[in-house]
Amino acid sequence: MITEIRMDAVASFKHATSLQTDKKINLIYGLNGTGKSTISNFLYEPNDPQFVLCSKTPAQTVPILVYNQKFIRDNFFVTDNLKGIFSLSKENKEAEQKIIEGTKKQGELEHSLQSKRDDKEKVNESYSKQRQQVIEEVWGIKKTYTGGDRVLEYCFEGLMGKKDKLFEHLLSIPKPTDEPQRDIKALRREVETLKGDDAKPQQPLQNLVFQAPDVESHPLFGTTILGNTDSEVADLIEKLGNADWVNQGITYLPDEVDDVGVQCPFCQETTISRKFLESVRSYFDESYQNQLDTLADLLRKYQSAVEALPGVGEFSDHPFARERKSMLLGKHQALSTALLRNVEKIEQKISSPKAPISLTDTSGLVADFNAEVVAINSDVGAYNDRLQNREAALAKLKDEFWMLMRWQYDQTVSRFQHDLQAANHKLKDLDGEVRSINSDLAKVKERITAAQKQTVNVDAAVDAINAGLLDLGIDEFSVKKHSDSLYRIVRAGDEKDAFYSLSEGERMMISFLYFCELCKGKFSAEDTHAQRIVVIDDPISSLSHIFVFNVGRLIRSIFFKGDRYRQVIVLTHSLYFFYELTEINHDLRKDTQKLFRLSKPSTGSVIQEMKYESIQNDYQAYWSVVNDNSQHPALIANCMRNIVEYFFNFVGKKPLGNVFQIPELQDIKFQAFYRYVNRESHSLGQNIFDMKEFDYDVFKEGLKLVFEKTGYPEHYKAMSKC
Repeated sequence: MITEIRMDAVASFKHATSLQTDKKINLIYGLNGTGKSTISNFLYEPNDPQFVLCSKTPAQTVPILVYNQKFIRDNFFVTDNLKGIFSLSKENKEAEQKIIEGTKKQGELEHSLQSKRDDKEKVNESYSKQRQQVIEEVWGIKKTYTGGDRVLEYCFEGLMGKKDKLFEHLLSIPKPTDEPQRDIKALRREVETLKGDDAKPQQPLQNLVFQAPDVESHPLFGTTILGNTDSEVADLIEKLGNADWVNQGITYLPDEVDDVGVQCPFCQETTISRKFLESVRSYFDESYQNQLDTLADLLRKYQSAVEALPGVGEFSDHPFARERKSMLLGKHQALSTALLRNVEKIEQKISSPKAPISLTDTSGLVADFNAEVVAINSDVGAYNDRLQNREAALAKLKDEFWMLMRWQYDQTVSRFQHDLQAANHKLKDLDGEVRSINSDLAKVKERITAAQKQTVNVDAAVDAINAGLLDLGIDEFSVKKHSDSLYRIVRAGDEKDAFYSLSEGERMMISFLYFCELCKGKFSAEDTHAQRIVVIDDPISSLSHIFVFNVGRLIRSIFFKGDRYRQVIVLTHSLYFFYELTEINHDLRKDTQKLFRLSKPSTGSVIQEMKYESIQNDYQAYWSVVNDNSQHPALIANCMRNIVEYFFNFVGKKPLGNVFQIPELQDIKFQAFYRYVNRESHSLGQNIFDMKEFDYDVFKEGLKLVFEKTGYPEHYKAMSKC
């Protein structure tokens, strides 16, 4: 059974539209020019290149037999003789029983086969949905890393607008053994340095050099500095341990002291005599002063070296120092802190020469800092090398980017691969079952074919067609057997082929009877199909009204009943015929039938499901088209012509020639309306070549004049919904 017919980009189907059904009987109503023939032609020749964007679901079904103008052409106009229709005779009961049994078995196998095909389709549909979901997830890579600054956009060359291709690309990348070391930020920065307009070689950093490392190991810092021990006050100073204090105090005494003495800078009493001052000064002799001077020189040298030390910004501001900035800051701070503490210690030594001190050896801190400089310079060197081979470097970064994406999307890829493996496993099992069923089916068909060869002939088909003609009251011509598998249409008493002498309605009637027998019979002795899908396109388009009921009865009795036909699709332009085929029992209609309407607004033909309650008669349908200015101009003009013809022939009882003699219609304004609507041809839509002549408002006004001037203004008002 066909569950969907999708039409797109062919004839009047400008955009995709679809018919979806789960019913055996499907009735499609549409005015001429809306696309009925296009649908039937697609089902008749689905492989025609013009239908490349059209499809049906499922793609494989039981045989589809289509009755349309192409069928008539292929069987009557092109071929001189009708193709033989094989029917089962009742001469060989044993063979017939084998056929019945074989056909039953064939039906069971075909049902089982279709069930397996349905299972395969479900597996494929489920897998397709899973795959599409994964593709959309992976497409997030493109959404995230393209646009904006476009730094990484070059990684998507050839993948920008193709979701499937991007997905397949990611799928082709093996998962890295270990997580990539560099993240997106690092990759982005490196790409920027290579692709930016200012990309140029970078200068390496100079190592940090401290100019006074020897000061830190000077032996004087560990020496206890004392004055002259021969001084009279030496024992007292040593005992009190206040040499530093005394040395500082004597700077406040005058160079000469008289007999009276001078005020002590410490106790503020006049206790300092000349002799005491000489004793104190003799303690702080030249040797003592020289050591203090040496300490002062060392301090100045060390402070000068500390001040000359480069600031951390000279290192951390380098473009390649970003990742090591925190380390640079920390190590530079550690070095600076150690240097400043050494300065403080030297100052303390100068203030208290007696106490030995130990300075921190900062050479290790300098080496630690320079280790970061060396690492940065290594990156600079590598970058400069890459800059010389920019394309190769960018290609490597592109590979790194996709390796990182493969790692980050591994869960998504793994889930897809698991789903794919599961689907392939199920499909493999189902394929094995399908092969087994096909093998059994081939054996059954061989048995049916062997039995049919004993019973097949065309006589029953010929008799049935002729009986159908007589049933319709047609006795002027009949079908006569021409050979073992061919026959002709002949008139009474004339053996010549008479098909070309038939009227259009008679041709349609005989061709439709032929089609009915073709559907009931077999194409050949090798035809073993138990069920078919039947498509019937407008079988009454050229028939007299007296035959319309008969054709409807044939369709209902042959195709609607029983299980011989898996599905029936009927297309028609006549609402009367459409209504005749519609099941009036609501419950039965709901279970077996679906109704559709074909319409053609300016945007192209569309298929819409139709409710039973919305069925109108032909006349009302024509008015609904005329009142919709979005419909195609040719269709509107054709419907206006039909409205005038229907109303004045069957309602107004006025000759059409008199209707169009209204003086007002002779105005040049209405010439296009007059020419298109007052036309003998019934195929008006094919005769309107210049759409520039069509003015909807003028045509509508012309139609209004026809009704007003003939005495039916109220009818026009009611039907045009004014």
